[in-house]
Amino acid sequence: MGCAADGGTGVSAPRVAYLPDTFHEVNGVARTGRHFAAYARAKHLPFLCVCPGRGLKQWRFGTVRHLEIPRSQVSVPIERDLRMDPAILRHWSFVRSAFRAFRPDIVHVTSMGDFGVLGWLLAWESGLPMVASWHTNVHEYGAWRLRQAAALLPIGARTKLAAGFESVLLGASLWFYRRGAVALAPNPALLDLVRQGTGRPTFLMERGVDTAHFDPMRRNRSDGGLVFGYVGRLSPEKNLRVLGSLERALQATGGLGYRIEIVGHGSESGWLSANLRRCNLRGVLKGRRLAQAYANMDVFLFPSRTDTYGNVVWESAASGAPAVVMNACGPPHIVRHGVTGLVSQSGGDFGDNALRLLRDPDCRLAMGRAARKAALAQSWEAVFDGLYSQAYRAALKS
Repeated sequence: MGCAADGGTGVSAPRVAYLPDTFHEVNGVARTGRHFAAYARAKHLPFLCVCPGRGLKQWRFGTVRHLEIPRSQVSVPIERDLRMDPAILRHWSFVRSAFRAFRPDIVHVTSMGDFGVLGWLLAWESGLPMVASWHTNVHEYGAWRLRQAAALLPIGARTKLAAGFESVLLGASLWFYRRGAVALAPNPALLDLVRQGTGRPTFLMERGVDTAHFDPMRRNRSDGGLVFGYVGRLSPEKNLRVLGSLERALQATGGLGYRIEIVGHGSESGWLSANLRRCNLRGVLKGRRLAQAYANMDVFLFPSRTDTYGNVVWESAASGAPAVVMNACGPPHIVRHGVTGLVSQSGGDFGDNALRLLRDPDCRLAMGRAARKAALAQSWEAVFDGLYSQAYRAALKS
């Protein structure tokens, strides 16, 4: 085993080969991966990142080595900027050569997608422990998409078909995660599901937030009214059409000043543009422009029922905006109801909570301050320190 100095983690740091299915894209998994590579570089830890890119490229930045490989023309679109390549193994020899040169102690994958399978095969061939992060509820995501695609079927048939498909996808996911020595889950409910479904040691891996970048001090708007905001993919499983009901309720208040700022891209952009009267679709924003967009929001809206965590909820909190979320999956584990935001039980409740914050500026401002305070304790360094000292240590002992 070629473990390096601990880099401040308190234990000998293993040589980690990390194979995420998304790295440069705009989503929570990719954002986590970029922070992970930055952490390894700052701590001088040996780290190999094998990820999708536009071509075959290798480079090194301190102790961190990057290997990018392109997906093929036969890759299947999952999102506008996210695909899965059934022909990924055509790069096997190239990746295996870099893998052997690096000499990892642990292989870390983030899903059962193309790069996850590639990582699993490399770990199996080399006799290395695999750590598998559960980032996405593929079973719920797939069932939601199928339910939308089968909209012309009777509701009973559609529900039965989606439930069956969800069960198959959940079984496949758990089968893959059983191939690992250790699993990681982003919230307590998923921690129990993965632990029971795989029988593997399972550790909680939350997400951090950069509170220097996402900061209320970046606010630069001085106009009146109230800004509701959303950041993320504009896709069906994000449940964004609930914003239509919300706007109808807002209109019924008698013209209270508001607008809805939406940051992101995806297939729902056309529906949002056609059905929301006071909506500004801003596309994808990055860097300072994204941080300013968050800081200019008064209330963050996140109606998704399928997100396993919700990095954007922490980013809005760091920016001083209380969040209104649904009581499903990861976000309710981030938002403290009545303290840093409001957790909704239904679409109607979601609208009522948004209206409550519109009408009560004192409550809204107090929640925003509390959200910022909570975010200040949520560092990426603590997240990855725990990964090395707990999950990786357990994997090496397996």
